[in-house]
Amino acid sequence: MKTKIFIDGSEGTTGLRIFERFEGRDDIEILPIRAELRKDAAERKRLINASDVTFLCLPDAAAKESAELVENENVIVIDASTAHRTEEGWVYGFPELSKGHREAVRHSKRIAVPGCYATGFISAVYPLVAGGILPKDYPVSAFAMSGYSGAGKKTIAVYEAKERERELDAPREYALSQNHKHLKEMQKITGLERMPLFSPVICDYYSGMLLTVPLYADLLAGSGTPEKIHAFFSDYYAGEAFIRVMPFGKEADYNGFLAGNGCSGWDGLEIYVTGNEERILVSTRFDNLGKGASGAAIQCLNLVLGCEEAKGLNLA
Repeated sequence: MKTKIFIDGSEGTTGLRIFERFEGRDDIEILPIRAELRKDAAERKRLINASDVTFLCLPDAAAKESAELVENENVIVIDASTAHRTEEGWVYGFPELSKGHREAVRHSKRIAVPGCYATGFISAVYPLVAGGILPKDYPVSAFAMSGYSGAGKKTIAVYEAKERERELDAPREYALSQNHKHLKEMQKITGLERMPLFSPVICDYYSGMLLTVPLYADLLAGSGTPEKIHAFFSDYYAGEAFIRVMPFGKEADYNGFLAGNGCSGWDGLEIYVTGNEERILVSTRFDNLGKGASGAAIQCLNLVLGCEEAKGLNLA
């Protein structure tokens, strides 16, 4: 029997990418909604409760409203918005963090997909905190660059317009008030006592993300060196298909550069450890629309369905 799927918000960037990933799958039946009824609460409620799994690809307020429409206790909800990532009763959809995280996703009916920037940050910081290497009161900072697709359809249209503002030709730093919407989950999921300092940059390319966490070696527990931190990550993520700890020194293959779009179109995440004996950089590179959004949502679905975790995804 096919799993009945409803995508609430199927016209948004994440919803469209989820729909695309179901092409060729014979185990899925998409429950369509007529275009003129996409905002009709009664029709959405009917489809949500007729589904086995509903994806929420909506603004936060709308995602909360849709979650409240569930009356069928068997419906599984996978929310790609920010609305439920730190809410009680919702599992955080990042299976690689621990065996407990993977089992929680496998058996939950309420799953919140991580934010794109948060995915890069948490994949680097969570293991270090869990392993006792990074103190919970460390004043963690991070900077990141992303393709413009992560900002949604309106921003995509602005960047791809024939006539556009000259400033769009250059990278642009934003969230200058230090109130980025992913900060809350960055802190809660990693267990940090301080809210991280975070500086994101939007760039003139479509998709791909690079996030870096800089660390002082003498403030880490033990004698932290880039080589030892690299070995720690290699052991922590051993056997994980979606996370690749890149060989130490791999950045030399790119002449010492890491491009933000290097993983565009791929559904996994790369980790690089660089630096020296005094200052260490942990960098994560992935597709903000892949492991950072729709790819992660499909990975969670696959776990719930008990099928191959990478089914319908690109890990080649």
